[in-house]
Amino acid sequence: MKIRMLATVAILALAPATAFAQGSTVGGAVGGAAVGAVVGGPVGAVVGGAIGGTMGAAAEPPREVITYVERDTAPSVTVQERIVVGEAVPSTVQLRPVPQNDQFRYAYVNNTRVIVDAKSGKVVKIIN
Repeated sequence: MKIRMLATVAILALAPATAFAQGSTVGGAVGGAAVGAVVGGPVGAVVGGAIGGTMGAAAEPPREVITYVERDTAPSVTVQERIVVGEAVPSTVQLRPVPQNDQFRYAYVNNTRVIVDAKSGKVVKIIN
């Protein structure tokens, strides 16, 4: 019983991170439903999907931000580190502001555009 309780707590603690890493509402809902199903069966799947979808929506930059970053012609910088959603970009990368949106910054790293949360410095979306 104690092992099941610990497993449940661990899964619930990781559920928001899983949803955030998906980078979208749909991905968050799917990840949340999967984790919820493991923990609580069908009811857990419904609750986990709702929570995961909410977390995914919160992490997803607005379409205007994505469009701006896609169209920008900033030069790419090269770094050795992998750029991963949910992780901070290296401190050597200059983050550029998004006009009229203080919540996000962006960079063009290793020929890939990335959108970063302005407060945490963590990547929220990678645009290929």
